[in-house]
Amino acid sequence: MAANCLAQDWPQWRGPTGDGQVPAQAMPRVWDNEANVKWRTPLAQPGNGSPITAKGRVFLTMREDDEGRGRSLYCFDQQTGKRLWRDTVTIDRAMPTHRTNPHCSTTPACDGERVVVWHASAGLLCYKLDGKKLWQRDLGEFRHEWGHGTSPILHDGNVILHTGPGVESFVAAFDMTTGETIWKTVEPNLLTKEQIEKKRLAGSWCTPLIHRVGDRDLVLCGQPTRVVAYDARDGKIVWWCGGISSKNGDLTYSSPVVAGNLCMIAGGYVGPLIGVRMDGSGDVTKTHRAWFHGEQITNCASGVFANGAIFIPEMGGFVQCIDPATGKANWRARVGRGNSWGSIVQAQGKLYMMNQKGATYVFEPNADKLVMLATNTIDEATNSTPAVSGGEIFLRTHEHLYCIASKR
Repeated sequence: MAANCLAQDWPQWRGPTGDGQVPAQAMPRVWDNEANVKWRTPLAQPGNGSPITAKGRVFLTMREDDEGRGRSLYCFDQQTGKRLWRDTVTIDRAMPTHRTNPHCSTTPACDGERVVVWHASAGLLCYKLDGKKLWQRDLGEFRHEWGHGTSPILHDGNVILHTGPGVESFVAAFDMTTGETIWKTVEPNLLTKEQIEKKRLAGSWCTPLIHRVGDRDLVLCGQPTRVVAYDARDGKIVWWCGGISSKNGDLTYSSPVVAGNLCMIAGGYVGPLIGVRMDGSGDVTKTHRAWFHGEQITNCASGVFANGAIFIPEMGGFVQCIDPATGKANWRARVGRGNSWGSIVQAQGKLYMMNQKGATYVFEPNADKLVMLATNTIDEATNSTPAVSGGEIFLRTHEHLYCIASKR
């Protein structure tokens, strides 16, 4: 019981294990803007990146201008919300992005001593917790009409990074201490000349997930046309499964969800939903693809596996409860009003999801029906995902960074 009372950092995208799960904590389920707001800190610019917490600090990324020339990492005090430091890197050219995806839509990662941030064309950077820059890597230009949004994750002393989308997209591992490249595996661009001329939509914004299968850790990542499992030690491809492409393009937005020995991945822009058994090797499309369902409702955010089912959010504000054995929906229901880009988080046995209007919905991981528990409204636009740390919830809107706590 004492262990459950200890503060648990939320050190990277989707939490300590990268799958949206957090150990049981005494968390607020219902709150209002006065009694439960421990602090709120104004933010100068909007952003889709989510906050992380580590060693009493909160980190997030933010653009400094509309063209994305200035890109910053911000550090705040976790107890008060006071800004402790900011470091900005600049590039000498304007970069494209979609109006709904402001520049710096990535989430940092921290190992307790160092914090790393991915600024796409402005590089991969690492800092001490006091803001001192330790190293910086220029990995090239990453240009896409919809911008970028993948986040670094940490594993065994390394930074694992998927750099897509871009002309050259790759997954790589970097030494967290020195920034040295440990391995790099390039994803081939499979667009034909005709598809390029017709401007076929292509790209992946997937942040990978680490999962152990047998005696090795796999880096699971959805690429534009397939899901790929890389060996975390050397980057070699262990297996891949095709079928993510759809008539609308070669697109992947969300992170994979693992349910037992199954990896679920969704294609973007009304793409398919695929389930893959993870004990294969090589091309497993015909041998280990457990199920395939085409033209699913688009989801930009990532789901969770809870209580024997997979819960995935749709952009239109609905949630699906998926049976991992078949890939079919047990139920599909609207959660509140408004669209949603925020991923689902499981904490204290409950599911939390924030929509684009700033409402956070709390519901049961019930495989039979939607059981709503609470609706908590802030009334500020947002596309980010909550972070949970020490029994408190950290929310990023386009206007503020919030700390939500039990009633004072």
